[in-house]
Amino acid sequence: MTKARFLLPLLAAYAPFALATDAGTSAEGRYQELAQRIEALESESQKLREQAAAALAAAQAAKAELEQLKATRQEAAVAAVVTPAAPAPAPASSANAFNPAISVILNGTYAHHSLDPDDYVRAGFPLVGEGGPGEQGFSLGESEIALSANVDDKFYGQLVAALEEEDGETEAHIEEAYIDTMALPQGFSLRAGRFFSNIGYLNSHHAHTDSFTDRPLAYQAFLGNQYGDDGMQLRYVPALDLFLEFSGELLRGDEYPSGGAAHSGVGARTLAVHAGGDVGIESSWLAGVSVLDTDVENGADGFEGDERLYLADFTWKWAPNGNTKDGGVTLRGEYFHEDRDGQFVDPADAGLAQPWNGSRRGAYLEGVYRIDRRWDAGYRYDRLWADDSGPYASSFDPRRHTVELTWRNSEFSLVRLQLSHDEPRQDRDDDAVYLQYQMHLGAHGAHKF
Repeated sequence: MTKARFLLPLLAAYAPFALATDAGTSAEGRYQELAQRIEALESESQKLREQAAAALAAAQAAKAELEQLKATRQEAAVAAVVTPAAPAPAPASSANAFNPAISVILNGTYAHHSLDPDDYVRAGFPLVGEGGPGEQGFSLGESEIALSANVDDKFYGQLVAALEEEDGETEAHIEEAYIDTMALPQGFSLRAGRFFSNIGYLNSHHAHTDSFTDRPLAYQAFLGNQYGDDGMQLRYVPALDLFLEFSGELLRGDEYPSGGAAHSGVGARTLAVHAGGDVGIESSWLAGVSVLDTDVENGADGFEGDERLYLADFTWKWAPNGNTKDGGVTLRGEYFHEDRDGQFVDPADAGLAQPWNGSRRGAYLEGVYRIDRRWDAGYRYDRLWADDSGPYASSFDPRRHTVELTWRNSEFSLVRLQLSHDEPRQDRDDDAVYLQYQMHLGAHGAHKF
């Protein structure tokens, strides 16, 4: 009992000290835990700062890559319009260094016309060259054999031979055979030989690049489908952000709408200006004006005298990310205005001549929707305006509506279905159905814009 009374005061005195010791130990633990949490937060913050810096660097790199891609597309578009794509020569040590690229375009059609092509007459416009509706039934169409290569470091050459069947006979002729310079300074280039003129838009393109089976009525009526001749062509493309091209040609003047190779074989002249560029990364455009001036002797349609043909063209392309192969829309139109000052000489009787002074016009507008890499669909409207006086005067103006659907298994093959309603003269219509195939064999250069 006495001993218990002695220990109680001692325990009472020691208790505050013991409690203080436990509290101190607990506070120190909490301090260490808090320090560990702060250290973890600082580590996480450092990681976030590093991730933000990496994301900023990636964004800057993506922006630089986008700017480079835009510049590359602009350069590619300019190069595609200015000169044909030529295969780069192999190293000099190769035995095939200067062997030409060889390609073949196989083309065939089936056509059904409600109006017999032999009875087809177009009001105000005589049928010249390949300006008619084509044959009824199956036909081989026009197939091409092309050879192209760099001649050396300063010249490029191309030869295109066309094979087609006409009146049951197979005919071969040279469509193009020319050389291009590759090293003239200050944006100049020179072409010499036989080539398609640079007037308008479609004229300088081969028919197998068209979105429709046949050419617009204006090309058939004013150029006999396509104007190519022998001569020289000079082009100038200044070094600008905007694509700008000037071209001039001196031509023999043997082919329609010219004829007779007047002025000692320099009977036709052309001038053309084209401009184009990009609008953002998804749209691009090309526009131009051109003129063909020719002195005609013994023209295929009976005309003799001075002819001047003015053309204006415009093309707009839109595609997701600028890639027209994956989809997009192409809108194109061309306008023709022809002035003639001379006379008409009847081919059957040269004594029957009459003045031919007047103007004729033509235009077309087409739109093609590229659904994806395999399919596209298009619509085209053609219109001609005949002269009110002269040997082919007419109060009726021909017109035509055309729709097409094209399937591509790859960039080397296509099958096309085309329907058209043609009104060549007031009292007759021609409803036509075309089924066409095209197959590309071998190496083939890039097409123009």
